[in-house]
Amino acid sequence: MCLGVPGKIVTRDGDMGTVDFDGLRREVCLSYAPEARPGDYVIVHVGFAISVLDEDEALRTLAVLRAIPGGLDEISR
Repeated sequence: MCLGVPGKIVTRDGDMGTVDFDGLRREVCLSYAPEARPGDYVIVHVGFAISVLDEDEALRTLAVLRAIPGGLDEISR
């Protein structure tokens, strides 16, 4: 199963940026979401931001993932 995880862009430098996933920060390619800016939430799949989403939807999705035992464990690898 594939899963896109919401995260908040902290910094952006060209096509790359730092995205915060509920406290864990990772470098992410932002070239597929050229409109995304720091402070925006994006859906990230295998290191690529594939879409921008609004904050309410991102926070609801993160709440569901937190409710699943180990739901956010995969992003820490």
